[in-house]
Amino acid sequence: MNKVLVVDDDDAIRRLIRLNLSDVYEVLDTAEPEHALALALENKPDAILLDLRMPRYSGFQLCQTFATFSSTQLIPIVVVSGEAGSRTKELCRDLGAAAYFEKPIDFDSLRARLAELLQGHRKERRSEVRVQLRIAVRLTGVDRAGGRFDVITRTENVGRGSFLCACGAEMNDGSFTDVSLRLVDGQDDYIGKAEIIRSEYNDTHYPRYGCRFKEKPEHWVLQ
Repeated sequence: MNKVLVVDDDDAIRRLIRLNLSDVYEVLDTAEPEHALALALENKPDAILLDLRMPRYSGFQLCQTFATFSSTQLIPIVVVSGEAGSRTKELCRDLGAAAYFEKPIDFDSLRARLAELLQGHRKERRSEVRVQLRIAVRLTGVDRAGGRFDVITRTENVGRGSFLCACGAEMNDGSFTDVSLRLVDGQDDYIGKAEIIRSEYNDTHYPRYGCRFKEKPEHWVLQ
């Protein structure tokens, strides 16, 4: 059974999450965010549900810690918060969160999203280790509406045959984009064609996409 770690200072919310998820997941929880990292390292959860506003410790900071610490950076982080607004969602995405749910929680949607994240999470862990690296890339292709796009963005992490980045174009999972490295002199070095293997934050201006090259790239930053 997959493990889910819940970090929230509200006792009622933790009980409610346990009630709604314990039939599918082993639910661990804590009201003390300063102990959350130690719990994650000890129990190795498959996903983390995180509140943003807690006494003595910011959920934003904890989100960034989980997303950057080598032993936890592959664990999907789902923010569950009473704060609404696209700016807060985009900030959490930039800090490394994989999904965002407002309170009161829609548990049907949460369970469905967790299932998607954990499926993709297991595939990502089997395929390769990624490192945090921001490099400029140019993406070109056809968006969800059938129009052409040409976007310059930066990766958030990279692997030998894959990368994660935000992109203003709306792309479907399973579609392809041409990828070029954006060089210092403004020129492009074509790397190859990459498949969109997963997407996050599709309701924001800059969705985040996991991309995997169709063939092993020869000029990629990691070899």
